[in-house]
Amino acid sequence: MEYALEIDGTPDTVPGGTGVLLLHPSTGETDRIDTDFLKTDTDNFLVVSTRTTAREVRQKLEYYDVDEDCAEILDTLSIERGYSRRTSDTVHYVAAPDDVDGIVEHIDGFLEAHDGKLRLSFDSVTELAYYAGDDQALEAVERILDLLEKHDAVGLFHVSEEPHDDALVDEFRTLFDGIIDLDADGSIDAEF
Repeated sequence: MEYALEIDGTPDTVPGGTGVLLLHPSTGETDRIDTDFLKTDTDNFLVVSTRTTAREVRQKLEYYDVDEDCAEILDTLSIERGYSRRTSDTVHYVAAPDDVDGIVEHIDGFLEAHDGKLRLSFDSVTELAYYAGDDQALEAVERILDLLEKHDAVGLFHVSEEPHDDALVDEFRTLFDGIIDLDADGSIDAEF
């Protein structure tokens, strides 16, 4: 299955199973890229949010005019911040922000439960590494990429370069089929 990409500097399409790394200096311009990725050529999508709450994800989707009927959100942060959590058909939670197994299991369940063109946004791997550690974050990404391949889905994974050392960023780079390098000025350098 081919998936359209409508992000500057990227190929017109990528095959199912593709994982794309979004490297960025700060979170400023990432919402635009994330929502362009999610709203194109998609039947259903899952946002794994380790950086913002489900409420903030919903606001982002609404602001960028993304079809929320296609959306599911996995909020890993609200429990850490002590916010109330109301699980619904489209909003789910894990026990803690470092619950890597819970996150991976939820992604697997989402991919199993839906047909058609499926997308995943993981925002952000950097925050997962903050809570669970670098090795756990790398392992989680590898497991999720395997699931994307198994289910012919595609994913966009956010990594902020600033908190990580160069060696870890290079390790992340080697895992992905495509890399979008977002500069502070909003320009994009893509490698596929």
